[in-house]
Amino acid sequence: TVVNTMKLSTPSLQKQQKSTDVVRQESLWKLNQNQWYEAPNYRRGGWSGVCKASLSFIDEEKQNVFIKRQENHFYRSLSHCLTNRPTFEREYSNIIQFAKLGIPTLDVIYFSSKKVNGKHQCILVTRELEGYQSLETLSLPFIEKQERRSILHSIAETMRNMHAHGYQHGNLYPKHVFVKVHTSKAAETCFIDLEKTRKRWFKKAASLKEIGIFHRHLNDVSRTDRLRFFQAYRQEKKLSKKKKKMIKTIRRKKRK
Repeated sequence: TVVNTMKLSTPSLQKQQKSTDVVRQESLWKLNQNQWYEAPNYRRGGWSGVCKASLSFIDEEKQNVFIKRQENHFYRSLSHCLTNRPTFEREYSNIIQFAKLGIPTLDVIYFSSKKVNGKHQCILVTRELEGYQSLETLSLPFIEKQERRSILHSIAETMRNMHAHGYQHGNLYPKHVFVKVHTSKAAETCFIDLEKTRKRWFKKAASLKEIGIFHRHLNDVSRTDRLRFFQAYRQEKKLSKKKKKMIKTIRRKKRK
């Protein structure tokens, strides 16, 4: 499987522009190979890592991209219980599906999944999220109140949209939530790292679990801001007794 939307004009790759996808994959596989943005994760006889690069595109300015590479890095599920499937294949599939559903995520430039010398290699290239910052690096308590609430409201809306379509991110920690603030009253949210994202048939239980995990890893956020987050997620100006009980349950789990 090869999907390519790149029109590269860097000196090192321009000569490969009209060549086969095999050559293009080899070029990307070697690019900045030892300059890891995230050190490789080794498991089950394979590995997966991320590097950052700056590439020039024809008719466009140079742009920063992230190149995710993996080799024999698989997962299994009920639908693929008898075969190994690369985790990046699932991530790529989820990115495309999110785009169709209007759930903000990464912009794919190139994807390739094939066997090379008996080893299954995957490459996923995405554009850097310019102007965005991960929730993990934001100091929410020190951000002006209106801006802080617009950020939390944006995250709640994006999460509700994802859950409404039956998807559970599966790894929704602050480092995988990116926000971009336009004004004190307007912000955008984008979810990244969709390797574990899955369609859930029991949407209510899955969404409740995900909200709980996100809540427990949301540090230094006041009780009032948490309440406003739940209100935005539920689209309710005043939460019912049932919803307040749900919040208390999540809080108790956080203290354990």
